[in-house]
This record gives sequence, C-alpha cells and structure tokens, in this order.
Amino acid sequence: MLSKCANPDCTNRFRYFHEGRLFRMAVVAESDHEHPDRGTRKSSGHIEFFWLCDECKTELTLTFKAGVGVTTIPLAALAAAS
Repeated sequence: MLSKCANPDCTNRFRYFHEGRLFRMAVVAESDHEHPDRGTRKSSGHIEFFWLCDECKTELTLTFKAGVGVTTIPLAALAAAS
C-alpha cells in the first residue's frame, strides 16, 4: 500500500491519485535463483506501485536496479545521458 513519497528524503504523504506521479513497476525479489537440478531460473517477481509527490516528480524519477531495488534518479541525469 502506498503511504508516502518514494523519495526517501521526502515526508509527503500519499492522499489522492491526481496528485504527484504514480509508477507501476515489476520488482524481482533478491531470492530469485537458478534451480540446481534443471538450470532454470525461478522468478518471484511481482508488480508494485510507487508514488512521487508533486514536488519530487519535477526533479526525480524512479528506476529499478538489481540487487538494490527501486531508487530515485534525477531527471537531469536522464537528460544528460540522452
């Protein structure tokens, strides 16, 4: 359940869907591993929702990094990379 902005430095609380920006992300658990007998990968991924408040959405976006999870990145970094 959403309760606050996904920016760890922000304390804004989620109240309404029309405020901020909602993200739907496929999240893969760290416990994913290869099955030892078959060499196949077992996935325990699932969908989670994250939210950035009106202030944070103007400067940040969210990304998923394996081994870290969902993190914020500055929009300026995306613009510089493209």
